[in-house]
Amino acid sequence: MPDILAAGVVAFRPGREVLLVHRPKYDDWSFPKGKLDRAEHATAAAVREVAEETGVHVRLGPPLPTQHYPVGRRTKTVYYWTGRVVGDDDVSGYRPNQEIDGVRWVPFDDAPALLTYDRDRETLAAALRVRRKTRAIVVLRHAHARSRRTWRGDDAARTLLRTGELQADRLVPLLAAYGVTRVVTSTSTRCVQTVQPYAETAGYDLDLRRRLSEEHATERTVRKIVEEILEDDAGSVLCTHRPVLDWVYDAVGLDRASGTQPLEPAEMLVLHVRKGSVVAVERHRPRWLG
Repeated sequence: MPDILAAGVVAFRPGREVLLVHRPKYDDWSFPKGKLDRAEHATAAAVREVAEETGVHVRLGPPLPTQHYPVGRRTKTVYYWTGRVVGDDDVSGYRPNQEIDGVRWVPFDDAPALLTYDRDRETLAAALRVRRKTRAIVVLRHAHARSRRTWRGDDAARTLLRTGELQADRLVPLLAAYGVTRVVTSTSTRCVQTVQPYAETAGYDLDLRRRLSEEHATERTVRKIVEEILEDDAGSVLCTHRPVLDWVYDAVGLDRASGTQPLEPAEMLVLHVRKGSVVAVERHRPRWLG
């Protein structure tokens, strides 16, 4: 039988504290987590579950080792990330319910003794090693577009297919999970259409860059744009084209020889940055109904 898929967050706040929850059904203390909804991406599920179980909103930081353990005759797979609170971190007004009857911010030193399972203590230890604050820079290839061969007219005006439009819609919760507040994109229509649903949903303006388009990008101009983004404190997404991606990788210091594969349409490379340096990398694509 297929794995049970779930996602959770080891959330931190200033004062060296971590967020834990108590489940009365199992009488255990763990991290907020829960099962993925149908077609839901694990990143979106992780953020949603924290909000539902604790009332706290978080943005994701670097990923943590995935947990695998038996549940009856099946295996449960839980994807974890570190997380930082966005907005109010007060849980004193939390109302207990049948699923979660206790929510606490717990000092790092006290958390291992309170956690019920060894696997969670291992996850906490991994999270403490990467807990320093980072921000995300998301490198995004535009979604599925109409064929270059059959398109009549200016290539920069080539639009997304219906599949690409659906991909763009499903990118919204993924970008939100990483706290993206700056939307930088090539001026080509297929790139603009890819990030427009997120910008409109989140209420951010598009930062249109002609020098990120296939026709006008150069190694020097791409490097300049990436350096500008690295110097900014905002979580950012940069949407561009496959031929431009290698220049983006070079600009952020990713080693092409290390095996960075080309991004598929609508696939994103999440760079976790601290003090201008990339400290963790992950890749994601929107999930589909099966």
